[in-house]
Amino acid sequence: MPNLHDIERRINSVTSTKQITRTMEMVAAAKIRRATERMERSLPWSVALSDMLISTAQYAQLSDDPLLNAHDEVKRCLIVVVTSDRGLAGGFNSNALRAAERYMDQKIAEGKEVEIIACGKKACGYFEYRGITPVLEVKDRSADPTYAEASLIAEYCRQQYVAGELDEVTMIFNHAVNAGEQRLISKLVLPIPTASFAEQIGLKPREEDIYFDFQEHIDDYHEGDIEFEPDTEQCLDYLEEAYLRTDVYFALVDSAAAEQGARRSAMKSATDNATEMIATLTRLYNRERQSAITTEISEIVGGAAALEE
Repeated sequence: MPNLHDIERRINSVTSTKQITRTMEMVAAAKIRRATERMERSLPWSVALSDMLISTAQYAQLSDDPLLNAHDEVKRCLIVVVTSDRGLAGGFNSNALRAAERYMDQKIAEGKEVEIIACGKKACGYFEYRGITPVLEVKDRSADPTYAEASLIAEYCRQQYVAGELDEVTMIFNHAVNAGEQRLISKLVLPIPTASFAEQIGLKPREEDIYFDFQEHIDDYHEGDIEFEPDTEQCLDYLEEAYLRTDVYFALVDSAAAEQGARRSAMKSATDNATEMIATLTRLYNRERQSAITTEISEIVGGAAALEE
């Protein structure tokens, strides 16, 4: 049974920890708004660029475009894993890393070679500990990613895919559904999927036009021809390069927003647990203190009675 001094020291220790977790919760809450706004500003452009590329590719009539067509046989795969540089975010990093490892084991079991691009110190350390050397590492910027980092990753993927060194590129990251919820996303990057960007990250489909029945419609409507300037190849190359960079950049800023939300939730849970532990230890301290006082009173009364006899 611990004595009063041990219990008091434990209460002080838990109180200090609670102050730290409470401070980290407040810091994460302050960062969530900026990170979420950054992600939300990137989302419309990502969706619009994806829709533009899909619609343009339909009229391009290029059957041999290297980024749109899947390779006949998949031999080498690349996994881009996006984590954070810091911990104390609950299962934020472990969920993404375990999903990447399961996907990698599945591909290896199928006889395919797998390469890794690690984003964030946690991913770099995780794969280094397991003897896996990433082909590219991006760290120290998980909370504030830049477009230059996204361009570096996208250009590497594009060059390797066009050269035939890679047959498939997949990205695994956490999507910030809202300030308190994160969802793990595993999306195909190359070959460029035909599904829209909104569908790939699980956004709600567009609502139906409620004014459709009240609008004037032309029955003999015909779509016009599309002209490419300067030519089809250059226009499609430009859109594909912009799409890849934007796709990777959105994953980085989306993961940054999810990181702050996960950290705030984890620190709030830790603060609540510390508060409960302090209350439990305080009750134990009062009970032990009352027992000690009762014992001292009994000894005093017993001693006084002995002197009277």
